[in-house]
Amino acid sequence: MKFGIFGINFGPCADPDGAVRVAQLAEQAGFDSVWTGEHVVLPDPRETPSPAHPQTEMLDPAVALSFVAAHTESIRLGTGIVILPQRNPVVLAKEMASVDVLSRGRLMLGVAAGYLHQEFAAIGAPFAERGARTDEAIDVIRALWTQEHPTFEGQFWSFSGIDAQPRPVQQPSPPIVVGGHSAAAHRRAVRQGNGWYGFALDVESTRAGLEGLERAREETTRPDDLGELEISITPPADVSAEDVERYAELGVDRLILLVNGRTVEDTCARISQAAETLVAV
Repeated sequence: MKFGIFGINFGPCADPDGAVRVAQLAEQAGFDSVWTGEHVVLPDPRETPSPAHPQTEMLDPAVALSFVAAHTESIRLGTGIVILPQRNPVVLAKEMASVDVLSRGRLMLGVAAGYLHQEFAAIGAPFAERGARTDEAIDVIRALWTQEHPTFEGQFWSFSGIDAQPRPVQQPSPPIVVGGHSAAAHRRAVRQGNGWYGFALDVESTRAGLEGLERAREETTRPDDLGELEISITPPADVSAEDVERYAELGVDRLILLVNGRTVEDTCARISQAAETLVAV
């Protein structure tokens, strides 16, 4: 089992000194990765299903991961997730390739379709098209990252006669991790993802998610060059060593822990405790 830390760009980690302390401690303690969250804006006043208070400080994922990369050596850097249909994928491919170059090949690009209609409205992105745009945007990014002479013809984006430098360090590309709990997200993960990310899932919810992925495998074809689908899960609360075993028995490859406390000191204490009770076991 690999272990990651969620929240390296918000809360206590929105402060630069806090982000450095948390990332360096996680690296020293044996965690394999740190992960950002993303919301460009949040509803004010807070409305269901908004996940956070509107005044929550949340840094841009690419900026935060580049900063963390400069203060760490080996820990992997994940977006958990980028809300892909709110982005221009041509621009995002450039931003994330830059993160991979600056980190010397440590990026994991997690993406999902999003769910807050208020956020889409503020950005000017069409909420009803988010699934189709997410599917196409993944293909756009891969084309820009892997093709010698990038060419793409789609419903929303088309280009030819261009190049996009720098290319990522990781070849053929950084892993693309697909988040989401819907049947469409499961199909997207099987068809286009190197991994699937289930957020805030206990053991039984994880089991249901993996069953959904199995159904998706029956409905869609997985390209051979994507390899095995890596499974990453964020549990909804603290986990015990016994919980880790139960997740592992289901086939989970990585647990990305929620350890953000109210302060940097609290967050670091939680990381140290998890390192002692889980990572070192």
